[in-house]
Amino acid sequence: MAKRALISVFIKDGILDLAKFLINHSWEIISTGGTAAHLKQNNIPVTDVSSVTHFPECLDGRVKTLHPVVHAGLLARRDDPAHMSKLSELQIETIDLVCVNLYPFFTKVQEGLPFSETVEFIDIGGPTMLRSAAKNFKDVLVLTDPADYIEAMNEIEKGAASFDFRRKLAGKVFNLTSAYDAAISRFMLGSTGENEFPPYYTEPFVLSQSLRYGENGHQRAALYLTADRKGAFGGMKQLQGKELSYNNIRDLDVAWKAVCAYNKFVKNTQSVDGTTFTASGESVFTVALKHNTPCGAALGATVLESYNRTFECDPVSIFGGIIGVSTVVDKAAAEVMVKTFLEVIVAPGFTDEALEVFSAKKNLRLIVAEQMAAETHDYMAVDGGLLVQSRDDVLFEKWEIVTHAKPTQAQIDEMAFGMTVALFAKSNAIVIVQNRAAIGIGCGQTNRIWAAEQALERAHTVSKNAGRPNAEVLVSDAFFPFSDCVEKAAEYGIKAIIQPGGSIRDQESIDACNRLGIAMVFTGTRHFKH
Repeated sequence: MAKRALISVFIKDGILDLAKFLINHSWEIISTGGTAAHLKQNNIPVTDVSSVTHFPECLDGRVKTLHPVVHAGLLARRDDPAHMSKLSELQIETIDLVCVNLYPFFTKVQEGLPFSETVEFIDIGGPTMLRSAAKNFKDVLVLTDPADYIEAMNEIEKGAASFDFRRKLAGKVFNLTSAYDAAISRFMLGSTGENEFPPYYTEPFVLSQSLRYGENGHQRAALYLTADRKGAFGGMKQLQGKELSYNNIRDLDVAWKAVCAYNKFVKNTQSVDGTTFTASGESVFTVALKHNTPCGAALGATVLESYNRTFECDPVSIFGGIIGVSTVVDKAAAEVMVKTFLEVIVAPGFTDEALEVFSAKKNLRLIVAEQMAAETHDYMAVDGGLLVQSRDDVLFEKWEIVTHAKPTQAQIDEMAFGMTVALFAKSNAIVIVQNRAAIGIGCGQTNRIWAAEQALERAHTVSKNAGRPNAEVLVSDAFFPFSDCVEKAAEYGIKAIIQPGGSIRDQESIDACNRLGIAMVFTGTRHFKH
């Protein structure tokens, strides 16, 4: 008895070659709808599925392969006499190969179609056939990926596909259908409100690229992107340079999120509890990243000015760093950037003249980011589990001046700028700001006074080297547990402090500020970054 293949594909790539091969090897092809028409147009004989099931397609094509004749032919175990006897009794023939790919729900769900239209792209018959064939993979070859067609033909040519190959194909089925179902689940439930944390947490990710190694050379790694929504990485294009490494990607992610945070929280005029802060007309933001935390950030009227001021924050750590810029990088900035070894520059674009300058640095990775960071949740793997949290996307919950001294408008603007940098500095984090530049960043320390000392000393050095007085504004990502940070800040000339508040010892810090003539604002919003 001739073997039979059921072919029903949305993606037609490679299907004619596979079908011709099967016909040449005396297989019968069963097909449906558009696939059947495509094969017939190319002179490939096809048996329509309705002539096998003796049941017409109905309900606008919703029901065509959902039939016992199809699934019995797929699920019957060839080594089980009872199964084969039942097929004979029911006059059902086996189906020995299934080639199916699914309605493009991943892409359609991103198009913003009305709910009723999107639902129509949920494939039911395809996944059902795939799952039946995959369960009985010892007897049925199951293909979902055109990349597997050639290997499948080679296996058939040898006479019988190996167990390992069949099992691999079956595994790919469940890998695909689990992601497909996850996308549908997310679409149906949404990802906020009461459905923000459903009983089972599933996310549809698709392999974007395999990486040369992970965080260290002995670790394996890959980059996956969300299949059902286009995040910032889905809208990035690499224009030149070596392949991105695992660490490059981690830093690139934070650099672009910092740019997006500046655009969201500071670039446009904001108001909290009647207090307004603005970018004061300076529209270009640049941030430098090293080891997943900022080592400098600054505003400027041009990309060149913004970059130079960022460089000045820490000329040592920026070496081998990642740069994020909020606007198109021009030739003037490029000519200065190439003087320092940088790993990656990410920006909304690069002028042709800038690209010509950068071309001299063949290994420098240039990334165009076309989309703002928009993911709503953060994820962190733990051994045997996953931590999920909503993204830290509220800069200030309130603006409460808790001291006798009041911050000036200039200090208020510095505070807002500095907190957007503190968002991305590892806790404990202290940021010293001067003229909208983060000239001192203390981060990753196990106590806050050490972070403050680190940031204040660094800022003092930068100001001294530039011939300027010490900075006046200190930003803290979390509350002060003691008054020691205030007292240390006063030693370096700090005049205004912004912090969340919330410590049982808040009054000690307030009293210290009042005694030392420092203005302090409580925001009510902590920004730990572990």
